[in-house]
Formats: sequence, structure tokens, C-alpha cells
Amino acid sequence: MAPCERNRRNRQTEEVYGTRTDIMTTPPEIKPYERELRVALELAREAGAAILNFYEGPLDVEQKSSADDLEPVTQADRIANELIVSRLAQEFPNDGILAEESIDTEHRLEKSRAWMVDPLDGTNGFIDGNGDFAVQIGLAEDGECVVGVVYQPLTGVLYRAVLGQRTWIERPDYEPERAQVSDQRDVTNMRLAASRSHRSSRMNKVVSILGVKEEVRRGSVGIKVGLIVERQCDLYVHLSPRTKQWDTCAPQLILTEAGGQMTDLFGHPLRYNVLEVQNRNGLVASNGAAHKQLIETLAPLLAEFGRQPA
Repeated sequence: MAPCERNRRNRQTEEVYGTRTDIMTTPPEIKPYERELRVALELAREAGAAILNFYEGPLDVEQKSSADDLEPVTQADRIANELIVSRLAQEFPNDGILAEESIDTEHRLEKSRAWMVDPLDGTNGFIDGNGDFAVQIGLAEDGECVVGVVYQPLTGVLYRAVLGQRTWIERPDYEPERAQVSDQRDVTNMRLAASRSHRSSRMNKVVSILGVKEEVRRGSVGIKVGLIVERQCDLYVHLSPRTKQWDTCAPQLILTEAGGQMTDLFGHPLRYNVLEVQNRNGLVASNGAAHKQLIETLAPLLAEFGRQPA
């Protein structure tokens, strides 16, 4: 082959495929848990769309037994649960799954990875029509959350995080925005994310001792954590032992990857894919700047309440 012809063919090859050096030295970067995050994002949005089909009613509301209490459940909870769980089982057949509307078995404990699914966190808010509900999907590996997605179907706001890759906020018609909690260290100047439900006398004592002056009342653990990562609040305290692993898994990673911290009331880390589904020691979520001080302030109150680590 003539040299000019060979050079021409080489140039054509490079234009189509890139140079051999390019191909060998610039492989596409694959981030950890990239596929898991992609599937979780798709499922959160698909489940959210399914949920909104029932938002205007009519709703079939039933009461289900949960620990020593009754909780409402609707057809929207069950349909979203089935949508998420069936796809996760198809995509990741070797992973365990713990989902609110599915029967739990100890089989998941044999797995190093397990998905924590709350298909509709804030069912009361969904029933009441106040907008405070979210789809929450988290992946735990060796007891630690590594992927977290919280999606609010009504507003389209989505929080996502992967371990070591920070927290990002997605809003309709906007580019993703990196989240970072506040640096407020003075507890008395912190704004509290509080529950919409009736406050107990014990929680009133907590607010009084902390000296908190401002609060925002919302439903859903994921939404309240969202207030912290968006710097609208700095603190969330949940005294009840009734939150479950699916309530806190995704929100915890979203908070910690934004610089915050979540522990139980005694400052101990929360663990996932363990036998006990409930977070029996309650929880404290904060911007992390004064988390140790918060735990120390709560300690005498917890003793007064007769609370001991479970």
C-alpha cells in the first residue's frame, strides 16, 4: 500500500474510533454503586408516579399492627412497595430486601447487602393531603448505608447520596445542586425540624432544655432530614423507639454525605440489616457541628425519663 494511502486510512480510523493511545488510556470511569444508584432513582420516580395516582382519592385506608401500635396503610403504599421490591429482586437477585409492606424473614441476614425500602414514608401526610410524604430507598452493605434516595413525588424534589460521593439535590428544571449542612454551633440558635403530630410532654422538655426558639413542623423522616441538608433546619430529635430501619437508612446517608450526623439518642451509630427492625433507642439528626453537645445535653433527661440503651 502506498504511504499516502496508508496515512489517509489511519486518519479515517482515528476520526471514527480515536487513536489507539486514547482507547488504551481513557477507559470510561465507573463509579462505585453507579448501577445501584441508577436503579434506585428510576424506582423512586416510578413509585412516586404510581403514588400520585391515588393522591386525590378515593383511598382504601386500613390499620396494620406495628410493634405496640397501629399504623395506617393504603393501596398506594402496597402498590409502590410491590413495584420497588419486584424490580430490586430482578436487578439484584443476590441482595436481601427489607421493605415496610413486605413480610420480613431472617434470610436477609445472610446477605452482606440489603435494600431498605419505605415505599411511602409519611402515610399520614399522604392521607391528610398535606404533601409530607416521600419514597425512600437505601442500600446497606455490612451494616452501613452506601446508597440513599429520598424522593418527594408532589414537588419532584429528590435527594440522593452515595457513600464518599456527597449528597445532591435534584429539582425539576434545575441542575443538580450539591448539599451542605449549616455550620451553626450554638444550639439555642438552631432551628428544629419537628413532627406535625401531637408533641409529648417529654419532647416539650427536650425543646425547653435545648433552648431552641424556632422550629419547622413537617412529616416523614426523609423530609425532616431534607430540611437539614437544605440548611432550613439544623436539628431533629425523635424520642420514640418506633422508627424502623427503612425510615432512617436512606436519610442517614443523605445527611452524613452533606456533612451532618445521625445517631441514636445515646450517640451510638445506627446499624442496618440487623435482626431488630426498630430503632429502639430513638434518633438524633443534626448538622454535626454540635452533635456531641446535643447528646450530652440529652443524657440527664433520658435518665429522668428512665431510658436506657436497648
